[in-house]
Parts: sequence; C-alpha cells; structure tokens
Amino acid sequence: MLFVFAWRNIWRNKRRTLITAASVFTAVILALLMRSLQLGAYQRMIDNVVSYYTGHIQVHADGYSDEKTLEYSFVPNDSIIDVIKEHPDIVSWVPRLESFALVSAADLTQGSLVVGIDPAAEDGLTNLAGKIVEGTYLASDDDGVIISEGLAKKLEAHTNDTIVLLGQGYHGATAAGKYPIRGVAHFSAPSLNNGMVYLTIPNAQYLYSTGDRLTSIAIRISPKADATAVAAALRHTTEDMPFEILDWKDMLPEMVELIEVDNAGGVIIISILYMIIGFGIFGTILMMLAERQHEFGILVAVGMKRIKLATVVLLEILMIAFLGTIAGILVGIPIIGYFHANPIKVTGDMAKAYESFGMEAIFPFSNDIGLFLTQAAIVFFMSLVLSVYPWFRILRLKAIEALKQ
Repeated sequence: MLFVFAWRNIWRNKRRTLITAASVFTAVILALLMRSLQLGAYQRMIDNVVSYYTGHIQVHADGYSDEKTLEYSFVPNDSIIDVIKEHPDIVSWVPRLESFALVSAADLTQGSLVVGIDPAAEDGLTNLAGKIVEGTYLASDDDGVIISEGLAKKLEAHTNDTIVLLGQGYHGATAAGKYPIRGVAHFSAPSLNNGMVYLTIPNAQYLYSTGDRLTSIAIRISPKADATAVAAALRHTTEDMPFEILDWKDMLPEMVELIEVDNAGGVIIISILYMIIGFGIFGTILMMLAERQHEFGILVAVGMKRIKLATVVLLEILMIAFLGTIAGILVGIPIIGYFHANPIKVTGDMAKAYESFGMEAIFPFSNDIGLFLTQAAIVFFMSLVLSVYPWFRILRLKAIEALKQ
C-alpha cells in the first residue's frame, strides 16, 4: 500500500519528478561513459603490454627478478610444466632464454637483448609473425634470426645479411656466433624496436652454453581470469620448488602506479559530478517538504503514523532516483556496447604518441556488468543519505504548525 501511495505521489507533480529524474539520468549516463572509457583504456593497456612481450605471469628461478643473468636460469622439469598445464585459467605458456649480446654487422656494433624462443608458441602470445615487415618468420628448426627494425637501421642490415652475436654465456663461457637475418620486425615501443634479436631456443642454448636451461616461462591466462589470483595459486602449488612467480603487476609497477593515479583522478571527477547532482536532488527534497507541509499536517492529524508518512517520502525519493538510474543504464548499454565493439580511433599526433608507448591508437570502452551495478549502487546510497533529512523532519512534524502553513 505504501508503494502505491508513493508512486501516485511522485506523479502529482510530474514536472518536478521528471526534472529530478533527468538530473539523475545525466549523472548516471556521464559516469557510465567516463568510467567505461577509463576501465576500457586500462584493460587495453594491460592487454597490449601482456601481448607485446611479458605475458600475464612469468615463472623464473628464485632470484632472477633481482639479477637477470644466466646464472639464475633453470631447467624446466616436469613438475613445474605439469602445474602450468593443469591450471584451468592458463591458456598458453611460452619458454624463453633471454640474455644480452653485442650485435655486429660489417663494422657497426650495437647492444641488444637476445631472446631464444619457440617460434610457434611465441607467435601465439605476442603475434611476432604479424610484426614482420621484411623477410619471413622463423621456422622451428631455423638457424637464422629475426631482428627489430630499429636495430636493423642502426646496423644498416637487411634480410639475408649475416650478423655476429658476442656475449657472455652460462658460468662465464664465451658466447659467439654468426647468424643470417631471416626477417625484420617492427615494434611500436621504442625500447623493443631499437634492440631485439630473436632466435630459436636450441640455437640460443647452444650460443650461451646453457644446456636445456631457460630464464623464464611467460604465461597467458583467459580474459576473465585474474592474474594476481592465478599467480597466487601457482605460488601455493609450487611453494616447495625453487621458482619465483610474478604477475604483470609485479613486473610492471610503473604501469600499476600510472593506472592507480589516473583512476583516482577519475573517481574524484565522478564524485564531484554526483555531489552536484546530489545537491540538486536535495534542493528538490527541500522544495517538496516546503510545498507539502500542509498536506503532511492533515495526514498526521487524521491519524496517519509519522513513521509511515516518512517511509512514503523515502520511497518517493528512491523511486525518482530509480527512474533516473534505470533510464541512464538503459540508454548507456547500447552506447557502450557499440563503442566496445567499435572503439574510437585516434589519428594524427596523438595516434603517434600512443604507438610510441606500444599501445593501440584507440579509445576502447569496457562493457563490464560491474560498471552498471556500481553506478546503480552509488545512486541508491546517495538517495538513502539524502532521505535522512526529510525522514527526521517528518518524524518531528507538529501537525498544528504544519496546518497553519
């Protein structure tokens, strides 16, 4: 009965109801679009970094993250491989042997990261074959190398040219070898584009005299899985093994800090937006209380309990907020859905700036259901807080004074 009474009351003054609901609608739709863009950008940034090189999680020998040398390499035994294979959220895993070497072509020399890879597995994680701009991709038994475009330009080298790698192998052994260039790959991130050499794992192990050792296993998880939770589960399973397991947050603390700072700024802006709308709703509440004092006095005088009257007013406020919230969500779903499927493309100098950091030049939107539920919860909580004032005003209402107004 109280719900019916409240529903009829809000439509007694349609203009006031529609204006208040419209203000809530505006706040919800703006908050949805802003947060969807922010969260979409964060997720795309993470996906770009993960798919570019690191993976969601990496397995190393204990101590490798502090001192990245071949002395902290490991032999991938069946125990660790079985743990990785059996986890339901792990989609793929990529073995690597990483080290440093001087790369020479003719009389030019440049330092570079050298990575031994399984060509098929690496392509599945980082789409390395899709980055080839000259020549061909590596075969599993290939004795050649792929070098990054920036490194090729510095060495003035092209496909079918020969480069010399010179470095230090396992336990101080000399690492030296000559390799033909099979392909040149372009990376958007300058740090990768200016110094990367890829060769097959057997060739890298022979070059650095490591035997069957690896320096890392990069892991990719399913889109809905949480990297931190998966990494924690792997640590628990392998706690008796001499491995360290790091998720992307551990490996890229700078990016985590960047996301946290930007996210905090977004939360502040949305908070200000809701504060403005909250004051607008509160103004409407004050207006409603002033206009209906005489009505409230009559209802109390004829015997209606103040607690029921206060509950009716509370329901009115919640209903108006609910109408605005539902309208905002219903309008926001198709808009966000469209931009999730068709991200806004960035062009010009801004696109170049994005690509220089190894990110796609687009503005993606997130369609996470939690985004919509969060905005609904915020509006509901805000409405409850704003309802405290009229609730106590009505509970303390004096019928005789109200009837005089």
